[in-house]
Amino acid sequence: MKVSVITSCYNREATIRGAIESVLSQDYPDIEYIVVDGASKDASLDIVNEYRDRGLNINSEPDHGMYEAINKGIRMATGDIIGLVHSDDFLYDNHVISDVVKTFESTGADFVYGDGVYVDCDDTQKLVRNWRGGVYYKWKVRCGWLPLHPTCYIRRDVMMREGLYNEAYKIAADSDLLVRYLYKANLKVHYMKRRIIRMRMGGLSTDSKRRKQMWNEDVRMYKSHGFSPILTKILKMMWKVPQFVEAKFL
Repeated sequence: MKVSVITSCYNREATIRGAIESVLSQDYPDIEYIVVDGASKDASLDIVNEYRDRGLNINSEPDHGMYEAINKGIRMATGDIIGLVHSDDFLYDNHVISDVVKTFESTGADFVYGDGVYVDCDDTQKLVRNWRGGVYYKWKVRCGWLPLHPTCYIRRDVMMREGLYNEAYKIAADSDLLVRYLYKANLKVHYMKRRIIRMRMGGLSTDSKRRKQMWNEDVRMYKSHGFSPILTKILKMMWKVPQFVEAKFL
């Protein structure tokens, strides 16, 4: 089973190396690694090109944001399974992809997700949020629950059938895709009870300057799916409260 891992990147010279190294250090042999760079103006592309001889598939050209870049990567991908590692993040350990593949093979799932942690931007050993995915039920999606996006691995044929990221959203396209897949589509979904990713605080969805835009996009997204938008957004926020509390005791 071939796994395509996609990293979108724009001006991330400080963190892109860690993301790349975390994928290249995986013990699973059949990984296609695609890095889509949005014509970075810093040294990001120079760093990416250092790994070209290790099999990276690199695309660098201007784009209109992260979701356009991810969609490009998905269309380039030839793997059976699609997963994402954002340029600020890194896989939790060297066995993540092996364990993901074993889970797909043993369960026959269309969609596998797990747990993740948010870490301090500067001190990546400092835990800020502990995100436990928990068992999937459709009613939970209706009540604002969604798995942590970079822990999700999805069969490529499912993505091509159900549709890619809606580029009209600048922040909420991942939530929109997850609602479509987990609430509207009838997929076989499996929760893998293990940590998949370490994410630095400060990304699009964790940047305080983007909170208002995120609120507006989430409300618009939930309304488009026929949910009660304000209530569902509030419930979504409430699901996250235990993550911060639990992190203080780990």
